[in-house]
Amino acid sequence: MSSNIVWHQASIAKEERHDKNKHQSFILWFTGLSASGKSSVANAFARTLFDRGAQSFVLDGDNVRHGLNSDLGFGEDDRKENIRRIGEVSKLFVESGQIVLTAFISPYRADRDLVRGLVGENEFLEVFVKCSVEECEKRDPKGLYKKARKEEIKNFTGISAPYEEPLHPEIILDTEKHSVEECVRQLTKALIERGLI
Repeated sequence: MSSNIVWHQASIAKEERHDKNKHQSFILWFTGLSASGKSSVANAFARTLFDRGAQSFVLDGDNVRHGLNSDLGFGEDDRKENIRRIGEVSKLFVESGQIVLTAFISPYRADRDLVRGLVGENEFLEVFVKCSVEECEKRDPKGLYKKARKEEIKNFTGISAPYEEPLHPEIILDTEKHSVEECVRQLTKALIERGLI
């Protein structure tokens, strides 16, 4: 980083945005295997937040790789950089007073912890979208597990690359046992109890 860069203080404080929006701003970091339901739950919950009048936005793993992270592959270093960039973008959303929902496999605990460290206390909630690799492979909506088993896709999380489950997630949503709608209700209840929405 250049030594000629100086931080410019914003004219609107995050707390002012909280007051105007009538809710806190924070990251809901959805992590889990491919096909576990991260994007489905995140988008369904975003609709619930919208209907409640809350300011929110979903950052989806595949969508972000179409633009911001289109230069990254799926090796370990590129996966780490993918999450670092998303963490920085998520931090900007938090500063803007929004609830940001990130749906990324984010297989490494250290990378998720790095993002947690970018924001304040209670501004990062790790949401473990729990679903066994067997069930995810049965669902396989994009046909990725089939390709991974044929070794047409290298470094596929859960098959040929590791996934480190969260040790102490703030919220666990078991999509193998519960529908998307049930998970949304659980998430809503958890956030209301924490006084975040």
